[in-house]
Amino acid sequence: MEKRIIKVLVVDDHEMVRKGLIGYLETENGIEVIGDVENGLEAVNFCKKEVPDVILMDLIMDNISGVEATKKILAEHPQIKIIIITSYIDEEQIFPALEAGALSYLLKTAKADEIAAAIRRAMDNESVIEPVVAAKMLKYMRKEPKPHTILTERELEVLQLIGNGKTNQEIADTLFIGIKTVKTHVSNILSKLEVADRTQAAIYANRNNLV
Repeated sequence: MEKRIIKVLVVDDHEMVRKGLIGYLETENGIEVIGDVENGLEAVNFCKKEVPDVILMDLIMDNISGVEATKKILAEHPQIKIIIITSYIDEEQIFPALEAGALSYLLKTAKADEIAAAIRRAMDNESVIEPVVAAKMLKYMRKEPKPHTILTERELEVLQLIGNGKTNQEIADTLFIGIKTVKTHVSNILSKLEVADRTQAAIYANRNNLV
């Protein structure tokens, strides 16, 4: 039985990038580029007329971003496989793209045959994540929790008031607790945050947007 042709849409705001991808993919058996557009909005509109199997999607473009385009397209056509091809490897781009439903995440430094392989693997629902991106994701997931996340709810309230410059007596009055209880909370906070004094605790609270 003859293998099905994979229909591909190329989305990138740089014409040379689009032409380069198209030029290579046209030499690949079983892959047909059915269109190319320069931004996310055009990609969304294209899919209203013709439905590709795979979309090679840039991230930063005019009108709407690759992330927004991915969300809109998959809302209408969940069967489409979207492969991000970008220059960005920061967490602010990686996670929103994957959360939007992108199957794979490649960099524009990827070799042409790697992109073609990712297209074929997409048809089997196999993800391809660039090694440097995968390493960044793993590092992010392994990040140690912020020290303040181990504070009790009351300790966090006290820390926020420390960050606002309140004295122990003012904290006691605000929270309707005794001064000795406040001092105990402050001592626990300093220990858990591993800071020397309440001034450093106040700095910590402000740096971590707790006040």
